[in-house]
Amino acid sequence: MNTPLSRSNRTSTNPHPSLNRRQLLQIGGVSMLGLNSFELQQLRANSENDENQSGYQGKHHACVFIFLFGGPSHIDLWDMKPNAPAEVRGDFKPISTKVPGIQICEHLPQLAAQMDKITLLRSMRHRMPVHGPACSEMYTGREYFGPPTTDQATPEDWPSIASLVSRYKNPANQLPPSIVLPLYSQFIGQSKRIAGQSGGRMGDEFDPVVIQCDPSETDFKVPGFQTLPFVDAQRLGQRRNLLQQLQKQHQTIKAGFGLPAKTYSEHVDMAYSMLHQPSFRRALDLQKVPAKRRERYGQTNFGQSLLLARQLIEAGISLVTVNFDHESKHDKRSPLWDTHHDNFAKLKDPLCPLFDQAFSAFIEDLSDSGLLDSTLVVATGEFGRTPKIGQFSQNAMTLKTGRDHWPHAFTTLMAGGGVQGGRVYGRTTDDGGYVADNPVSPADLAATMFHHLGVDTTEQYDDNFQNIRRDICLGKPIIGL
Repeated sequence: MNTPLSRSNRTSTNPHPSLNRRQLLQIGGVSMLGLNSFELQQLRANSENDENQSGYQGKHHACVFIFLFGGPSHIDLWDMKPNAPAEVRGDFKPISTKVPGIQICEHLPQLAAQMDKITLLRSMRHRMPVHGPACSEMYTGREYFGPPTTDQATPEDWPSIASLVSRYKNPANQLPPSIVLPLYSQFIGQSKRIAGQSGGRMGDEFDPVVIQCDPSETDFKVPGFQTLPFVDAQRLGQRRNLLQQLQKQHQTIKAGFGLPAKTYSEHVDMAYSMLHQPSFRRALDLQKVPAKRRERYGQTNFGQSLLLARQLIEAGISLVTVNFDHESKHDKRSPLWDTHHDNFAKLKDPLCPLFDQAFSAFIEDLSDSGLLDSTLVVATGEFGRTPKIGQFSQNAMTLKTGRDHWPHAFTTLMAGGGVQGGRVYGRTTDDGGYVADNPVSPADLAATMFHHLGVDTTEQYDDNFQNIRRDICLGKPIIGL
């Protein structure tokens, strides 16, 4: 594996078999920080960075990738067809937006008021009608190659965009380049996450940091970042030094870990930096955010996750992935945006009001704070829904009140990062079923994100399952945004 680790010719002189991974983390005073896959996060920090430095030198470009798991109905929300037959156009009426000539769903009035900052990319398409493969294509920007019906991740997945950013984007002040919140996308009742969200065949040491939390809680605190009264900054620094000494004594920590000691030491450095970086700690403290701002986003997991994402990019994180979460995920027939039944009822309440409030607040807040110019916002699902209500395409559970999966045409919302707002890119056929011009693939969307973040798409990684080096991206940035 082409792992960018510092080289050392030191050999192990004392394996310390009594010290296991958990004990070492506790010595470090971080106890995993409550961050899933934290110990697998590969850091490529410049060792010359001053760990006490706060802020950036130069312009910081960031991206927020908002994933609407389930597949929102594009034809009922942002690509409406009011002149189509009733079985196509559905129950909702279009409304005018702040931009003349652009209309969206009547149940998204706050979003309509922000349309001058948003581009509707109506020509997304791919060929995967099943959640797992479709999610994989959107999370990774690569065509899915595994079993056509699986929804669950495997080590052979393509690496996610988030993991590629973790590897190839130089972090600032030893903070992780990529963070996922408030959870991995996962169907209720399944033991594994949805495909395409890890380092996959590039290696799980490049998994993004995941802050698994519910920031809508009144007394929300990120697990692991509470100050311990018996561990002050001096003592924590001493513990860090102890870990560094242990690392020098043996090259590999084997007890339940299996990663080179240098890699582990870099994890400790990053944890220490996260604990002591003032801007990062402030970003996680939503209690200090003005009450009116928190209320504007809505006191929901999704809304407060977007607020937390805003805080994190301001602190210097390059890519924040926000996975949509809501109690409707417990609906086994139509979880989240997967509206196989009662499509219009579920969109009307709770999905549209929740999304409308949170997303419009996010865009407005980024604009007001000056962050929107340097922050690319991408909001998308894994596919759209069938042109005809009750039309069966993949899932036999689809009822006459629902819409089935449809990857042949769907809409992605984009804003900021140089994207000109108040525009529509691409067009679908009169029934919303197929792309009519300017088709965009998941690979092109990924390339656009990489381009904005300054990640060189000609980079290659070693495929752990095949003796081959692979390009990190096969798409081209979208021209004309």
